[in-house]
Amino acid sequence: MNEKYKDMLHLPHPVSATHPRMSLPNRAAQFSPFAALTGYDNALRETARLTDRFIELDEDRKQEIDRQLYYIHEHLTQKLPVKITYFVPDFQKDGGSYRTLEGHVQKINETAGKICMNDTEIPINKIYQIDFT
Repeated sequence: MNEKYKDMLHLPHPVSATHPRMSLPNRAAQFSPFAALTGYDNALRETARLTDRFIELDEDRKQEIDRQLYYIHEHLTQKLPVKITYFVPDFQKDGGSYRTLEGHVQKINETAGKICMNDTEIPINKIYQIDFT
């Protein structure tokens, strides 16, 4: 041991008269890790999130969906149970996701090009498949 500081070895711990002693959790928080790049974790998660690409339907498939929509329109009062799979574009990345909704069609708005089903508006041009359940 260095002889120069030997006289300080057994001195009492200094206590401030003006500042209260810091609690152990607050002292430990000084040394906890921090995010040096704010938002970096969110950007990583967003980059890793996968999206599907929109599948362009061929003419036969479009005509089949049109026939099914016409049938549903003719039988709206019967509340036919249907399952519609449609594409929802992602506004943060290219692509989107396909969702499936089950229930009955409440309204078909041809001028707006939308179907109202279970209080959800589905764009007709984004419909991938219609199944009658």
